[in-house]
Amino acid sequence: METRENFPTGGKDPMRWWILVTVILGTFLGRLDQTIVNLALPKIIDDFKITVTAAGWIATAYILANAVFVPVWGKLGDTIGRKKVYILGFVGFLFGSALAGFAWNLTSMIFFRVIQAIASSADYPTAMAILAVTFNEGKDRAQALGLWSSSFAAASVFGPLIGGNLIDTFGWRSIFLVNIPVGILGLFMALTFVKESVSERKTRRFDWWGSITLGVALATLVLVLDQGSVWGWTSSTSALCYFITIFFSLIFILIEKKTSEPIVDLQFFKIKVFSNVLGNNFVVFMGMMGSVFLIPIFAQTFLGYNATQTGYLFIPMAAALMIASPLGGSLTGQVEPRYVIAASTAVAGLGIYVFSYLDPRSGPLNIIIPLAIMAFGMGFGMAQRTNIIASVIPKEEIGSASAILALARNIAGAFGIAVFGTILTNTIGGNVLSIAQNSRVNLLNPETYRQFVGLIILKAQVSAYGTVFKTASILVLAGAAAAFWIRVKEKAGEKVFVE
Repeated sequence: METRENFPTGGKDPMRWWILVTVILGTFLGRLDQTIVNLALPKIIDDFKITVTAAGWIATAYILANAVFVPVWGKLGDTIGRKKVYILGFVGFLFGSALAGFAWNLTSMIFFRVIQAIASSADYPTAMAILAVTFNEGKDRAQALGLWSSSFAAASVFGPLIGGNLIDTFGWRSIFLVNIPVGILGLFMALTFVKESVSERKTRRFDWWGSITLGVALATLVLVLDQGSVWGWTSSTSALCYFITIFFSLIFILIEKKTSEPIVDLQFFKIKVFSNVLGNNFVVFMGMMGSVFLIPIFAQTFLGYNATQTGYLFIPMAAALMIASPLGGSLTGQVEPRYVIAASTAVAGLGIYVFSYLDPRSGPLNIIIPLAIMAFGMGFGMAQRTNIIASVIPKEEIGSASAILALARNIAGAFGIAVFGTILTNTIGGNVLSIAQNSRVNLLNPETYRQFVGLIILKAQVSAYGTVFKTASILVLAGAAAAFWIRVKEKAGEKVFVE
């Protein structure tokens, strides 16, 4: 049960669309910052006189802190109030942004980025819970959640476009300081429009041991996924991370089974449709993130685009996602969600498969069209997935459930990048040997031989990208087939009820 204002229009909050705009702004700002920082790393490396490897910890620290604290904020939002936690996270994010803008060395930058990440991780679980409470009718809620979800993709597209110009014109510190005026606007809107909602289930004791053990397990998991390719997946350091992750995961499960107020309610996973949606979401995001992160690399390495030009290629992707999300949400109550999710996932897989035809002669449309197809498929099913989660979980625990969904997406993305990055590297090596064994050169002068070797490497690399995209598409299509296990039925008196 939830505490809610008595709205005069049939239980609907008359300001609900302003609330949607408010949380979209907050989510967009947090994700925008995450994408922009990667563009600034070369400048930061020069200013701080650090190595590329050392600079990588700026991103790694952010990812670690964000993953660890998402479940904590989700539980706190359900307990002390979603608006309180949302605003606390917003203030912390602005504070961290200001500090990062004045960082003087690598250590200070990592510390301030951790502050940003901890604060930013409050956004997803509380924002989704706020929307689920505000939009209490199935169709409205699905459309709202779809529009909100599209802000993630919009941020990933506009990050390079906005960030490149800011860095070139005002320097790398501007990407942090620009958050302050925009964030103050978002904070004002949150204070004005968002209404407080809390669970009527009173929490007597916060699950600190569960939080700590889950945090350690997540930290080592994300760490090895991020750094495993550098350390070596079978190295002693990676093996230690595997052991710590498994050990603390088991301890966490034992704690959660015994505590009366767990930070993650394991009963969620006994709800078949919840587990199925979560699994589908994991597979889709793993395939998407694991393949799409290679697109900018391909465009700049083989097609000669700069960072700004590459960013332009992603604009239609954002548009397709923003169009598809509300369209998919509008089908709530009209078409069974499993059919919408299956069809949309299959379209996304098709878009990824088309990337396998990329080669050095490809033009911009060869990237724009499959990106748009993939994004439309992703967006069309996104609202349905999120709405199912919001429908099946008791409203007093919607923040915790939202945190699990966010966590699954983040880990899926990390898995995808790690797995497909490794596939790419290994496939290139295998392709070089295979192509070299089946090729010959008739002229043996040094210049011709250098060109011969260069062409072998080029063909091996391009072919390896094709292998990655085909593998990712197969994974996503498998997720489409599995979506038929997501069974939904209507219940009298409600728009949508999930088994």
